[in-house]
Amino acid sequence: MQFAGKTVVVTGAGGFIGSHVVERLVRDGANVRAMLRYTSRGQRGALDLMAPDIIDNVAITLGDVRDFDAVREVMRGADAMFHLAALIGIPYSYEHPQEVIDTNVVGTSNVLLAAKELGALERIVLTSTSEVYGSAIRVPMDEEHPLQAQSPYSATKIAGDALGVSFAKSFGLPVTIIRPFNTYGPRQSARAVIPTIIAQAVSGSALKLGTVDTTRDFTFVEDTARAFVQIGGAEAAIGEVINAGSGKEIAIRDIVVKIAAITGRELEVESDEQRMRPQASEVSRLLSDSSKAERLAGWRAETSLDDGLRKTVDWIRDHIDLYRPKEYAV
Repeated sequence: MQFAGKTVVVTGAGGFIGSHVVERLVRDGANVRAMLRYTSRGQRGALDLMAPDIIDNVAITLGDVRDFDAVREVMRGADAMFHLAALIGIPYSYEHPQEVIDTNVVGTSNVLLAAKELGALERIVLTSTSEVYGSAIRVPMDEEHPLQAQSPYSATKIAGDALGVSFAKSFGLPVTIIRPFNTYGPRQSARAVIPTIIAQAVSGSALKLGTVDTTRDFTFVEDTARAFVQIGGAEAAIGEVINAGSGKEIAIRDIVVKIAAITGRELEVESDEQRMRPQASEVSRLLSDSSKAERLAGWRAETSLDDGLRKTVDWIRDHIDLYRPKEYAV
């Protein structure tokens, strides 16, 4: 499926990955409806950080994915749906598990129920996460790796994935589930580790982190956005769960070394207890096998970690006013 000329709904459009998916779709010629959660200030999140020629071509609608009527209305008459709305903070899920369940599970259920009722969508792309795998039992981790709910957040994403697979099998909905691995890049908040390190580094703040021995598979956001569009449009991907990662792993302490070199600063890590996950909840290792994405959709990550980090450092330097480096963002 080519999205040019198609009406495409993106939930979570004001988020980090969502805004990049919106940008990619607009550049590809899609008619994008961006669904944003209402705020009294009319904030549009990361969409406000996009170029005017992009945002001026986006139809914005306000609503909450927990509201079935709102979801159904924004989907009415659409050709495709990219569902990225979620509460993604793992520490936040420890403190407010019910809200995370309502948003991530009920929200996904509403998307699927609306699609079933409307019966006209050609594609429904659901967003999963590498967190559903928990700590690696074997590497690289393909889509058959066991699922392990090591946080309330990951449990809700496992539930959402199961709903998507069940609606595809039970009702023939054209569902594709994409599992990004540790996306990073411009517009990401300090909730994630790479912008946390960069924001503290470029502002001269003490570098306070949690566990630094864990390893992750970091994927640049432009590659992830391309994965959504490329995999989401692939006929062979319908009914499938598909990883989207770089296939390379690196420890957080080695990310610190790379960012120190890019920023030209000496960075010494101070362990911050509040940034530590509960021991049984910590995911110690993630490394993707994304060969299925290449086989079914011709997608693979293209941006090297060094290039992606340089682009991210440049962007955060130019937008440091958006960050509060001395505070812990959950």
